[in-house]
Amino acid sequence: MGPITATHYIGLSAILFAIGAVGVGIKRNPIVIFMCIELMLNAANLALVAMGKHLGSISGQMMAIFVMAVAAAEVAIGLGIIVSIFRSRETIDIDEVNLLKL
Repeated sequence: MGPITATHYIGLSAILFAIGAVGVGIKRNPIVIFMCIELMLNAANLALVAMGKHLGSISGQMMAIFVMAVAAAEVAIGLGIIVSIFRSRETIDIDEVNLLKL
């Protein structure tokens, strides 16, 4: 077996991103959807770090840190919205919750 290259990391990142995208498209539970979005963001982080290492730059790691900060904010706000919807509607099913309708 040869060495692990940046191509291997990018391939793994693409697979993880595809799994997350399919999960967002198929699932109806908002908590699972948030987990799939986190998987997609982690795939992007893996690609950023791999390409930064391949190019000999630290900018990929810096961008990954910013993506992690955005992911943390997304989780905090998203879970707050889910709790608020559950308290008012007593359900968190995506098909039954249509707050944007007039």
